[in-house]
Amino acid sequence: MAKIMVVDDDSNIRELVRLYLNDEGFEIVEKSNGMDALEYAENNTVDLVILDIMMPKLDGWALCKELRELGDIPILMITSKGEAQDKIKGFKLGTDDYLVKPFDPVELVLRVRALLKRYRIAASNVIKLGEIELDRKTYQVIYKDGSRVTIPMKEFELLYKLGSYTGQLFTRDHLIEQIWGMDYEGDERTVDVHIKRLRERFARFESDFKIVTIRGLGYRLEVYSH
Repeated sequence: MAKIMVVDDDSNIRELVRLYLNDEGFEIVEKSNGMDALEYAENNTVDLVILDIMMPKLDGWALCKELRELGDIPILMITSKGEAQDKIKGFKLGTDDYLVKPFDPVELVLRVRALLKRYRIAASNVIKLGEIELDRKTYQVIYKDGSRVTIPMKEFELLYKLGSYTGQLFTRDHLIEQIWGMDYEGDERTVDVHIKRLRERFARFESDFKIVTIRGLGYRLEVYSH
């Protein structure tokens, strides 16, 4: 059973979310402010966090940033702020998805399930992108005919990261931190260069998957079903 932490200073919102997610079999932990939520996450395993932006002690922006430093925890923001710049800020800080109040509880449940599924795929060692597979144990690309090809390590890690979370936006800064490390002294052009190489290397598989540029933000990988 997945454990989900709901962080909101509005008890009515917390109750609504808890009722719907309890019905789906999830275990719910409720916190009314960001500081208590961070303390809990530091000392307990949490499978997903649903958080509000406007909260006392530690707001949603700061909490999202702190949670990202703890590890890869799925984060869903629920807020009354619907402006585009707020969504962009949320994605840059590391949120995975975004719902604006008032929201449909059924849509919330669907998004929670999708996020958990996406993260479970990412935790495996083999992911499938159309007719190719990426094997993280050997760092090889496996083609439909069974042949295996080794590609440069950073290219593999970049494609594996994007392919593990299909449809999710990654900023250049986030990708540098995840793939090259926080001590990397180069600039974000490095990501663009590696993306260009991956697009050229897998150009013939464009009908299966494609790395899409989101102007001013970063990249996401889209997989097409046939």
